Amino acid sequence: MVFLGFMLCGVLGGYIADRYGRWKVVFGGFVWSAYFSLLTSFAPSYSWFIFLRSMVGCGVAGVSQGFVLKTEFIPAKYRASLLPLASIFWMTGSMLIILLGMLVVPSLGWRWMIRISVTPSIILIFLFKYIPESARYNVSAGNVGAAVETLQRIAQMNRASLPPGRLVEPVVRERGNWRILLNSSFRRTSVLLWYSWFVASFAYYGSVLSSSELLEKNLLCMTDADQEHQVKHRHEDGLCYCIPFQFSDYQTLLISSLGEVALVPLNICLLNVVGRRMSLTVVQLLAAIVFMMINICTTMFGFTVLLFLLRSLVSMNFNVVYIYTAEVYPTVARSLGMGFCTSFSRIGGMIAPFIAQVLMSQSVILALTPFAVACVICSLANFLLPIETKGRALLQTS
Repeated sequence: MVFLGFMLCGVLGGYIADRYGRWKVVFGGFVWSAYFSLLTSFAPSYSWFIFLRSMVGCGVAGVSQGFVLKTEFIPAKYRASLLPLASIFWMTGSMLIILLGMLVVPSLGWRWMIRISVTPSIILIFLFKYIPESARYNVSAGNVGAAVETLQRIAQMNRASLPPGRLVEPVVRERGNWRILLNSSFRRTSVLLWYSWFVASFAYYGSVLSSSELLEKNLLCMTDADQEHQVKHRHEDGLCYCIPFQFSDYQTLLISSLGEVALVPLNICLLNVVGRRMSLTVVQLLAAIVFMMINICTTMFGFTVLLFLLRSLVSMNFNVVYIYTAEVYPTVARSLGMGFCTSFSRIGGMIAPFIAQVLMSQSVILALTPFAVACVICSLANFLLPIETKGRALLQTS
C-alpha cells in the first residue's frame, strides 16, 4: 500500500515540482509522510492501517524529488562521485530501523517503533530553511533574481564571486509537459528507463524481503543447520505462520545492510570509467548471478556473505539508475521524468512481496528465478539506451 500511494503520486509530484518548484514538493512530502506515518501508529483496525500507509507512500513520492534538487546543484565532474554517497545515509536509516525492530518491537510493539522512526523526519522539517530552491528551476521559471541570490550564497560559501554580467535565460512555459518525455529525443530512453526502474525496485525489495523471509520462516538450506535454522521448504501447519527473529537473525540483516555501502567505491569507479549505461549492465548481470547463488546450500556465514553481496549490487543498481535519470532529462521535465520512473519502480516494489514472500514458502528456487531473469533482461536492454550522460552538462531545455 505504501508503494501504491507512491505510484499514484509519483507523476503528480514530478509535475508539481517542474511547475512550482522542487523545494516545495520535497518539503511537503516530508510533512505529509511524517504526519500520516505517525497516524499509522494509532490505526484502530487493519483497514485504517493500510489506508494510512498508502498516504505515507504519497508523501514519500514527493520526498524522492530531493534527488533532483541535489543533482541540479552538483557540477558534472563531481556527480558520479557525490551522488552515490547518498546510499550511506540510506543504509544508516535501514540499520536504525533494524535496531529499532530488535530493541523496541519485543518490548513496546510495532506502534512505538513507528512513532520513534518518525522523529528524524520531524527534525528535518525544521532544517529545511537551510535548503535553497534549485537555481536551475528558478531560471527556467523566470525567477532570475531568486536564482542569482542562490548563486551568490553559494559563491560566498566558497569564498568566491560570481562572474561579471547578467544572468539571461528565456522563460520556459511548457515545464512539466509529459510530451517532452515521449518526443523523438527521449522516447526510447523513457521507455527503457521505465523498465529499468521497475527491475531496480523489483530486485532491491526482492533482496530485502527474501533475506528476512528465509530467516523468519526457516527456509535456509545450510550445511551446519541447528535447531533454529533447518531446511523447512514445506510446513504441515500451512503457509500463514510467523516465527520471531532470533538475535542472530537481526545480526545477519544488519551485516547485509552494510553491503549497501560496501561497494560504493566500486560504484564510483564504474561510473567514472565505463559510464552509466555499462555500469547498469555489469551490476545487473552480477545481481542475477548472486540471486541464483542464494539457493546454494551453504553455512550461515556463507549465506550472510551472499546477502551482503546481493544488497551491495542491487543498491548500486538503484544508485546508477537514479543518477542516469536525473542527468538525461532537461530541467523543464527532469522532475516529471523522475516521477514517471519512480511510479513504474513501485509496480516492481508491489510485485516483489508476492514473489519473495508468498512464492518463497513453496519453493526457494522458483522465488529467486524471476528476480534473476528480470535483471538479465534489463542488463541486455541497457545496450539500447541511446544517450550516455557521463561528463555531460545538464540540459536546461529539450
